[in-house]
Amino acid sequence: MKRRRVLAVASGGGHWVQLMRIRPAFADADVTYVTVRATYASDVPGEDLRVVPDATRWDRLKLLSMAMKLLWIVATVRPHVVISTGAAPGYFAIRFGRWFGARTCWIDSVANAEELSLSGRKAIPHATQVLSQWPDVASASGVGHAGSVL
Repeated sequence: MKRRRVLAVASGGGHWVQLMRIRPAFADADVTYVTVRATYASDVPGEDLRVVPDATRWDRLKLLSMAMKLLWIVATVRPHVVISTGAAPGYFAIRFGRWFGARTCWIDSVANAEELSLSGRKAIPHATQVLSQWPDVASASGVGHAGSVL
């Protein structure tokens, strides 16, 4: 049987840390990691790591560059599953992953204890599954809750 191709995407800092904490869930898959810092390669030795520009909504040119690079990654990797712990790179990966028929999962950051993040809210119509790590936020946002990644 062919192994599942997983695209695991997170920006830097806490988003990346949370993605690393769920890494055991990908044990039986071929995983391509996408992030904004090449230095994170040391966290996934021997794994395929792709780096995209770090951008926010305030820098539209870099955001466009990030989106185009993610489109290329999704088109060439052809993942069966796209999973993200945020932020902007994950949103684009979720959007493009659905275009190519992937199942997609957005796990909103544990730091968003009051409301779903902007990227999380934008991902809702495009993701197969959206999860909040806070039951109250999940309930208020109409998304799922399956525990937290602490």
